[in-house]
Amino acid sequence: MTSTITALTSTVALVTGASSGIGRATALRLADRGSAVVLVARRQDRIDVLAKEIADRGGRTVALAADLTDPGPATGAVDGAVERLGRLDILVNAAGVMLTGDSVAAPLHEWQQMVDININGLLYVTRAALPHLIEAAADSPRQVADVVNISSIAGRFPILNGAVYNATKFGVTGATEAWRQEFTRRNVRFSVVEPGLTETELFGHQQPAVQERLAARFADVERLHADDIAEAVEYIVTGPRRRAVAEIVLRPTDQV
Repeated sequence: MTSTITALTSTVALVTGASSGIGRATALRLADRGSAVVLVARRQDRIDVLAKEIADRGGRTVALAADLTDPGPATGAVDGAVERLGRLDILVNAAGVMLTGDSVAAPLHEWQQMVDININGLLYVTRAALPHLIEAAADSPRQVADVVNISSIAGRFPILNGAVYNATKFGVTGATEAWRQEFTRRNVRFSVVEPGLTETELFGHQQPAVQERLAARFADVERLHADDIAEAVEYIVTGPRRRAVAEIVLRPTDQV
């Protein structure tokens, strides 16, 4: 392992969107802190490679391919994690897609895709995970469990040509706070991380014309790295039981 610190020893973390970007970086950080990590994404080949990397660093991991837009596979991923590793202490919902652009010209299927992944997938996984997280909070040495949802600054401020993306990320931010209030007395901490411009595959999902406009708009901005967001997740879940971090906003220094 790259770190001798094992603050999460004996915990199990499930990370969605683990095949790339923020999810991948988060999985590596949690594994380095001692957690067994369940890697969930659609691309089995990608998470298999990551699983080997974690194993080579001395970590313990399971790679489970699942389409989280379907409640069956989403629930199956959570059940599979618990069956394989015996418990679930941490959930990081990092799977997401950003498809922005002119609303009149936007293909309707892109809007549906954002709702299906950014909202529905997160809801399905969280719902399936909650009983296990409540149980872990009650019987683990940490006496707490964690859900960290990756939203966006678009979950706080509307962005031009991003109405539906905004709607999904405002939904993530709002749901996280409502869950925090609902489960705080059961020792399940809910946190939301809202990154600004970050160097991930997210921008590659856009239509080519949209990619060109975004590249020109942010040409002089040094983007965040995925590991910057992963570091925030690590800070949240390794904190003492008494400390609940409700929200972290991260922006590039250069981003207005």
